Amino acid sequence: MKKETKYQAPALDKGLDILEYLSSVSIPQSQTEIASGIEKTPNEIYRMLMSLESRGYIVRDEISGKYRLSLKLYHLSHRHSPVDELRRAAQFLLEDLAQSIRQSCHLSILYMNQVMVVLHAKSPEPIALSIEEGNLFPLPLTASGKVLLSYLSEVERIASLENNEIFKGFSKEQQDEFLFSLDRISKQGFYIRNSDLAEGVTDISVPIGTNGSGITACITVSRLTTLNINKGISNDEILTQTLQCAEKIQRKVGI
Repeated sequence: MKKETKYQAPALDKGLDILEYLSSVSIPQSQTEIASGIEKTPNEIYRMLMSLESRGYIVRDEISGKYRLSLKLYHLSHRHSPVDELRRAAQFLLEDLAQSIRQSCHLSILYMNQVMVVLHAKSPEPIALSIEEGNLFPLPLTASGKVLLSYLSEVERIASLENNEIFKGFSKEQQDEFLFSLDRISKQGFYIRNSDLAEGVTDISVPIGTNGSGITACITVSRLTTLNINKGISNDEILTQTLQCAEKIQRKVGI
C-alpha cells in the first residue's frame, strides 16, 4: 500500500504511476494493461494517457494502439548535469574556504576509474598550488582518489582497482594495507597525509556526503607546508572548515 501524504495531487500521481509503470516493462502496453498495472480502471486513466501523449511523454502505436515511453524523459534528464549542479553549488563556498584557510582547494569526482578535478579555488597567497580543472589523476596516489574509493561498496572498489596498473603493481602486502586504509578513511570521514605526488604538500580531503547517501565528490585542500606563510593555521582548523564547507554543499545539492 502506498504511503499517504498530507498533500495529495491524484492526477499527478496517476501520471507518474503511468510513467513509472511503462518504464518498468519492456514492451508497449494497452490502456487496459496499464490500468491493471497501476491498479486503476481504464476510464480512470484515459484523460491522463491523452495528456501524456499530447505532451510527448508517451507514444501510441497507430496499429496496435499500445503505449510506450518516448525519449522525452531521456532528453530532459540529460539537460540536467549532476556535475554542473555540483559545481554551481560548490563554487562560491569553495572560494570562501580558500580565502579563509589561505590555501588552494579543489573539488573532485570519479571519472572512468580516475580522479577528475571539476572545480578549483586558488589561495589568495602570492605563492599557491594550482590544479587545473579537467585534469585526471590516478586513484591510488591521490587523497581525493582514496576518499572517493573509501566510500564505494566492496564490489565497486574491486571493479575500480582490478584494472588499475598502479594498484596491480603493488605487492600483496601493499594492496592489503591500501584496502585497509580505505576502511579507515571511511570510518574517520576524512583523510590527512603528506601527498604521494608532490613533496612539501599535505593533503586534507573530506567527502561530500555520508555513508549510505552515495558519495559524489570530495573536497581536497593541498596545503603547502614548506613555505613560511600561514603557519598559524593548523591542519585541524583546516579540516574543521573543510568539513563545514562540505556540509553546506551537501545541503545545497540535497545529499
